[in-house]
Amino acid sequence: MTRQVPCESCPLRQMPAFREFEKPELAFVSSFKRGELAVDKGATLLSEGSNSAHLFTVLSGWGFRYKLLEDGRRQILNYVLPGDMIGLQGSLMGEMQHSVEALSPMLLCMFERDRLMELYRDYPGLAYDITWIAAREERMLDEALLSIGRRSALERAAYLLAFIASRARKVGMNGKGKVDIPITQQHVADTLGLSLVHTNKTIRKLIDRKLVQWRDGGCTVLDIEGLMALADWGGLAEHVRPLL
Repeated sequence: MTRQVPCESCPLRQMPAFREFEKPELAFVSSFKRGELAVDKGATLLSEGSNSAHLFTVLSGWGFRYKLLEDGRRQILNYVLPGDMIGLQGSLMGEMQHSVEALSPMLLCMFERDRLMELYRDYPGLAYDITWIAAREERMLDEALLSIGRRSALERAAYLLAFIASRARKVGMNGKGKVDIPITQQHVADTLGLSLVHTNKTIRKLIDRKLVQWRDGGCTVLDIEGLMALADWGGLAEHVRPLL
């Protein structure tokens, strides 16, 4: 754990995707933060059933949330990108109900869980932000459930890759061109609830349509708009969002 990125000069705060802090809010968040935590690709950040003394905000890198059945089968719930908060569930419910793994090397801002009530008591704007963040996660899970329940396998895959790529663009990852996503076809299968064989055949159709490329290091989205049209998805609704 180190502290090398002051909140006042956080690179995420310069992005138009995030709302501005009021000066008292920025001062509190700066004191709330304990430092940064660097983790390697494949590291488990939080485990289902665990307790943590910290909340985290992703400063850089990619990760995913997931749950496991007793026999080891995995369901990926969502993906975490810069600006996303991790560990709120454990802070409010006593223990984590899912696990979080790093898809790439990650840098995380660490916050003291014990000061969360101070935030709620003294900084209603930040308290609203945390409520908004939780509601946003619920909305994303609603969209994922709709996709798994009602879209075809091809539409599901198109929606998933368009959704991740659109979120990455919002936080300045890969700009306005191609978007590289460090996921394997197994990650896609575990997100969509498909077998690996079915997932491979489905992704091959997206490749044939020149919507994506696949390589050992992950996926490159070539045409987000084409994926959105295939999935009949209108895109992200949010404009400016909170950042803790």
